Amino acid sequence: MTVTLMLGSAPMAAEAAVWPRAPFDTIIAINNAWRIRPDWDAAVYPWDFPPDRHPVAGRGQRLVTEDDFVPAQNALGGFVYAGATMAFTSAYWAFSALKPKVIAVFGCDMHYPRNGKTHFYGTGAPDPLRADITLRSLEAKSARLMVLAAMQGCAMVNLSTGPSRLVFPRTSPAAAAAVRPEAWCTDLAAQALAREAALDYRVPSGRYWEELDRFDPLEIDRIDALWLAAATRPLQQTA
Repeated sequence: MTVTLMLGSAPMAAEAAVWPRAPFDTIIAINNAWRIRPDWDAAVYPWDFPPDRHPVAGRGQRLVTEDDFVPAQNALGGFVYAGATMAFTSAYWAFSALKPKVIAVFGCDMHYPRNGKTHFYGTGAPDPLRADITLRSLEAKSARLMVLAAMQGCAMVNLSTGPSRLVFPRTSPAAAAAVRPEAWCTDLAAQALAREAALDYRVPSGRYWEELDRFDPLEIDRIDALWLAAATRPLQQTA
């Protein structure tokens, strides 16, 4: 059993600084989360992450950049379908050789209060508050990731206790290793994948914002609806 902890930058994420390494086999830090604890195994960040915030990899640590996650994301259908879960999915594929059975996310809820701290280091620029074709339904993007991971025998769980845009089941760090993938509707998931393949919204460079004229928001909304239904209505597949 391989259990991966994936850390985000929500204010609560700082609590993970004092968590014991067990029961986690690997720790993946997204963007600034590498600052929470020094024993991370991989740090994932995009091309526009400020250079003064870049982590420095020590022995046994790996930096995951667009050179790694752009091809991985395109292999999973492209950035337009994955949206805000890009870093999550990329991190999963970065460690795909380990075949994680559980990915437990903490501080990745994409919920931002109107007042007070938005990140563990103070305030930031929350992605969901900007106009972007990939951010139309954060719930659907997390549903897509949960189903795709389940297809590989991997459970996605949420260790956070506060409001969240993720649809992953909740659990505790101690109980994470015992979680199994959620059931999903194979018919609806197949429909979503088929429609994604037909539209072929993949962008080799990963910079989908440079090709916005190619994408139909209504088609993306239809696919989002399929993924949400596939994740939340695990119906028996018809013969």
